[in-house]
Amino acid sequence: MELPRLRVLVVDDGSPDGTGDAAERLAGQFPGRIDVIHRPGPGGLGSAYIEGMQRALAFDTDLIAQMDADLSHDVRYLPAMMAATARADLVIGSRYVPGGGVSNWSLDRRLLSRFANFYVRVVTGLPVRDATAGYRCWRRETLLALPLRTLKSNGYSFQVEMAWETARRGLRVTEVPIVFVERAQGRSKMNRSVILESVVMPWRLRRKQVVSPT
Repeated sequence: MELPRLRVLVVDDGSPDGTGDAAERLAGQFPGRIDVIHRPGPGGLGSAYIEGMQRALAFDTDLIAQMDADLSHDVRYLPAMMAATARADLVIGSRYVPGGGVSNWSLDRRLLSRFANFYVRVVTGLPVRDATAGYRCWRRETLLALPLRTLKSNGYSFQVEMAWETARRGLRVTEVPIVFVERAQGRSKMNRSVILESVVMPWRLRRKQVVSPT
């Protein structure tokens, strides 16, 4: 709220830890700047992002940023990411470009994340170092150009599919370094179905017919 001309939209999937109530209290403290979408239950990461993006597009805004609400994405990087949209259609807050990194992760977690991004690059050819990153800033026109209603993934591979759909249209993608800090609250949504989808999705993208931008 200290950053000027910014609004916040919280998408709460019926979280049992009181997230929705906390967001509503904040909305009362900052009327007109904080909005909350309450969904009836866990509908998946991808569907939550899509609903939030569609609601954000209804506002009169030029840029739409996405970030986790567990304090792992530091808001101090947001001004630099917003500024980078002057030369890009999608800006990714990246852990794996010079100046980026992670904090408080185990070695296993670091290796898994590195391998996942290597796997995505090899299978899809996507020229992004951190395709699984969830801290992003989009130009309004970029999101309007993407097929949000027909995206297939609903777990963490949603991030990969969105970046791939952006790049395949010839839109500009750039990465800004951030340091990702392990969550201060809550638990990871990683499970077997999410991992399976993350393994299969890059091959689905690879099989898609390449469509030249119009």
